[in-house]
Amino acid sequence: MEWSARMNSALDYIEANLADDIDIEQAARLACCSSFHFRRMFYAFAGVTAAEYVRRRRLTLSACELSSEKIRVIDVAMKYGYDSPDAFTRAFRNVHGITPLAARSQGVPLVAYPRISFNEILEGDDNMDYKIIEKPAFDVIAKAKKFTTALGENFVEIPQFWDEFRSTGNFITLEKITGGKTGPVTGAGCLGVCMMDSVNDKFTYAIGVEKPAAKAAPAGFEVLHIPAATWAVFESIGPMPKAIQNVTEKIFKGWFQSTGYEQDAKPDLEVYFPGDINSKDYHCQVWIPIIKRGKK
Repeated sequence: MEWSARMNSALDYIEANLADDIDIEQAARLACCSSFHFRRMFYAFAGVTAAEYVRRRRLTLSACELSSEKIRVIDVAMKYGYDSPDAFTRAFRNVHGITPLAARSQGVPLVAYPRISFNEILEGDDNMDYKIIEKPAFDVIAKAKKFTTALGENFVEIPQFWDEFRSTGNFITLEKITGGKTGPVTGAGCLGVCMMDSVNDKFTYAIGVEKPAAKAAPAGFEVLHIPAATWAVFESIGPMPKAIQNVTEKIFKGWFQSTGYEQDAKPDLEVYFPGDINSKDYHCQVWIPIIKRGKK
């Protein structure tokens, strides 16, 4: 079964159960991949997380029912998984701009979020050069922060996090720890580490360096463990952050579908080498932990 057919089978399950509990593990099984990989691929193609898609579709259906049927607001709220009318009203207003009661009036504007479909169309004609490597476990001394993929906030807030990191002298602290040497495992002068939460749309992003064996994390920093993994390594050439964002998008919108791999449930790495990050020739890498499809 092709990738698009597997993802659409998962989507059929989601759509059939919008008024019931939805098990993302079950959706992932129908897509023949891990729940971790399913959530990453869903977001890459839909532009919203699976959880956000479910929320928007439920609020679309609830608006249709309120505007066309004689049904109580509380019954619609409970049907679509809201514990109270107040929670439902807040969510409904955020999407439609009016209250559920107002949706009963004729002529009021409502927002419809349509069902999506996954098609086997790979974006971009360029070849993606990559290599597969195995590396042992290592630790990173880093400063970490929580982000969300909702509404693409991560594409704005992570570059801001880097700007804040640079402006507060954190790089000087890290350079003292490493003595200015690049990491022995990755060769990086600095690392971006992305760790997805297992059950929601949030993730932790950290900026740091490989931890020298005899060094401890200074105040305000923490030690993150990067497990041993098989990595797919992709080259990025160009100014930050756009160049590396483009590479990451191509990985999830093209490379995975054309290979027999899926993402392992381990951190992603952005491997930054010394140089001018604003240069059109700046070189860095994206490391994605991988496993063969269907292997747990």
